[in-house]
Amino acid sequence: MESGGQIPIREAPRGMYAARLDEKGRLKLPVDFQKYLDIFREKFFVTSLDRTTARIYPMHLWRENEALFESYRDDPTVAQNIAFTAAELGSEADMDAQGRILFSAELREALGIDQQQVRLYHYRGRIDVLSEAVFKARKERASANPEEDLRKLEGAGLR
Repeated sequence: MESGGQIPIREAPRGMYAARLDEKGRLKLPVDFQKYLDIFREKFFVTSLDRTTARIYPMHLWRENEALFESYRDDPTVAQNIAFTAAELGSEADMDAQGRILFSAELREALGIDQQQVRLYHYRGRIDVLSEAVFKARKERASANPEEDLRKLEGAGLR
């Protein structure tokens, strides 16, 4: 981090990227993601909250989620369940000099992504990692009503 605890501004990568987990459970990040994540110069928390999609969180962002788990009062059991899943499947990780991030064996097994191709995209400060099966299901869901979806967002201000 820069002096004063400020994180430098860098544009997040846009688009969907293909990547692969190697035999040791490391995800080799595309260069655009490496450059983006390198600005944080901190550990990452790699987990799943829904047992279908992996998420790579810069640690400062994960701490915000932990604070939400502690303060969420609408249904505390929901927060406890999500926090439990995150802890069960998650682990802290560094990005190595080759731009790889290690995924826990529990996470790889739960999502069926060991030594598999995955799809990556940036969303809300984190990196989402989708198995091919989840990618195809989401693509099908996103393709169900594109005209209606687009009309709604244009009505809300999408240009």
